[in-house]
Amino acid sequence: VSAATKALQSVALGLLDEHMSHCLVDAARAGGAEQDAKLKEASDAIARLVRS
Repeated sequence: VSAATKALQSVALGLLDEHMSHCLVDAARAGGAEQDAKLKEASDAIARLVRS
Protein backbone atom coordinates (compact mmCIF):
# COMPACT_ATOMS: atom_id res chain seq x y z
CA VAL A 1 0.00 0.00 0.00
CA SER A 2 2.82 2.39 0.89
CA ALA A 3 4.55 1.83 -2.45
CA ALA A 4 1.33 2.47 -4.34
CA THR A 5 0.72 5.66 -2.38
CA LYS A 6 4.22 6.92 -3.12
CA ALA A 7 3.81 6.06 -6.80
CA LEU A 8 0.54 8.01 -6.98
CA GLN A 9 2.12 10.98 -5.20
CA SER A 10 4.97 10.91 -7.69
CA VAL A 11 2.52 10.98 -10.59
CA ALA A 12 0.59 13.82 -8.96
CA LEU A 13 3.79 15.83 -8.51
CA GLY A 14 4.72 15.23 -12.13
CA LEU A 15 1.32 16.41 -13.33
CA LEU A 16 1.48 19.49 -11.12
CA ASP A 17 4.98 20.32 -12.34
CA GLU A 18 3.87 19.97 -15.96
CA HIS A 19 0.81 22.13 -15.33
CA MET A 20 2.80 24.83 -13.59
CA SER A 21 5.52 24.94 -16.23
CA HIS A 22 3.03 25.51 -19.04
CA CYS A 23 -0.38 26.76 -17.96
CA LEU A 24 0.77 28.87 -15.05
CA VAL A 25 3.56 30.53 -17.01
CA ASP A 26 1.19 31.31 -19.89
CA ALA A 27 -1.39 32.73 -17.47
CA ALA A 28 1.25 34.87 -15.76
CA ARG A 29 2.20 36.33 -19.13
CA ALA A 30 -1.44 37.03 -19.94
CA GLY A 31 -2.14 38.62 -16.56
CA GLY A 32 -5.55 39.67 -15.33
CA ALA A 33 -8.32 37.28 -14.41
CA GLU A 34 -6.69 34.33 -16.18
CA GLN A 35 -3.59 34.72 -14.02
CA ASP A 36 -5.66 34.86 -10.84
CA ALA A 37 -7.69 31.78 -11.83
CA LYS A 38 -4.62 29.70 -12.70
CA LEU A 39 -2.83 30.72 -9.49
CA LYS A 40 -5.87 29.64 -7.46
CA GLU A 41 -6.05 26.38 -9.40
CA ALA A 42 -2.38 25.66 -8.68
CA SER A 43 -2.78 26.60 -5.02
CA ASP A 44 -5.80 24.31 -4.67
CA ALA A 45 -3.89 21.45 -6.33
CA ILE A 46 -0.96 21.92 -3.96
CA ALA A 47 -3.32 21.95 -0.97
CA ARG A 48 -4.93 18.68 -2.11
CA LEU A 49 -1.51 17.10 -2.57
CA VAL A 50 -0.34 18.19 0.88
CA ARG A 51 -3.51 16.84 2.52
CA SER A 52 -3.15 13.42 0.92
